[in-house]
Amino acid sequence: MNFGVIGYGYWGPNIVRNLTSLEDSQVLAIADMSPSARARAQKAYPGIRVTADAADVIQSTDIDAVAVISPVWTHYELAKAALENGKHVFVEKPFTSNAIQGETLINLARQKNLTIMVDHTFLFTGAVKKISQLLGEGTLGKLYYYDSSRINLGLFQHDINVLWDLAPHDLSIMDYLINTSPEAIVATGQKHLNGYEDVAYMTLYFPEKVIAHINVNWLSPVKVRTTLIGGEKRMLVWNDLEADEKVKVYDKGVNITNREGVYELLVNYRSGDMWAPQLEQVEALREELSYFVDCVSAGKEPFNDGCAGLRVVRMLEAASESLGKKGSLVYL
Repeated sequence: MNFGVIGYGYWGPNIVRNLTSLEDSQVLAIADMSPSARARAQKAYPGIRVTADAADVIQSTDIDAVAVISPVWTHYELAKAALENGKHVFVEKPFTSNAIQGETLINLARQKNLTIMVDHTFLFTGAVKKISQLLGEGTLGKLYYYDSSRINLGLFQHDINVLWDLAPHDLSIMDYLINTSPEAIVATGQKHLNGYEDVAYMTLYFPEKVIAHINVNWLSPVKVRTTLIGGEKRMLVWNDLEADEKVKVYDKGVNITNREGVYELLVNYRSGDMWAPQLEQVEALREELSYFVDCVSAGKEPFNDGCAGLRVVRMLEAASESLGKKGSLVYL
């Protein structure tokens, strides 16, 4: 499959590197408006055509698919033009700037029988695959909560706030693992430096009493990538910064028995073993791009398709609305 890549900034080089290493794909063209980015691309890949104009990539008759790896405010126009020119589209998260744009792209892709995949890379990590397996097997029991901290010093974005930058990771993971949509969202945050919220907290209320919380922050002195998932039977900690034992399952919980009245609840705390399951050692982005090529070749719908991207955008829109109302509850 012949690819064109639009955007060679922070994430673009990783996309090009993986696409060129796959047996079933090659990159024919790279577009970026920045002269320095074009110079880097040309030096790294002298055999690939490099251009300043995205239209050169989108309108090229020898390109089958376009990877849109550019700022979110450009996603809609670039993806729409690619679809109109008969190209399959791989687009960086978040999918679009708003839900209406996402719906338009999904409908256009269906009309033209083309594939959209949204870059939710974490879904292809060994950790998320294992957590999904454990949830599916009932190892944790009935799900209670999902709690995530994704904090760091930087990288500051100049067109979106910290929620739109970092929360899509956790929202896409939640959408995949919990497998149902939230009913309501609350978000709070504050702007300190450049007019966009750089610290934010988001709470999501799901059916069946499942609650989720995300803490995202560009102003943390330390880098933290930790997720807690609590169930009725067991609890799980995923520390993505751990070199080896990223996922640990704790056989801990609470058993409650009721005698007569509500004031006679008997609470027993259960503390069993902890174990770290073996995780598949893969480069998630390579897995994801290989999956995209397979989906296009086989004509099958990827699970991280435009609809999955749209669900994340709808959550982000609700969070933005709640932020604007100082933390009011917004129903989806």
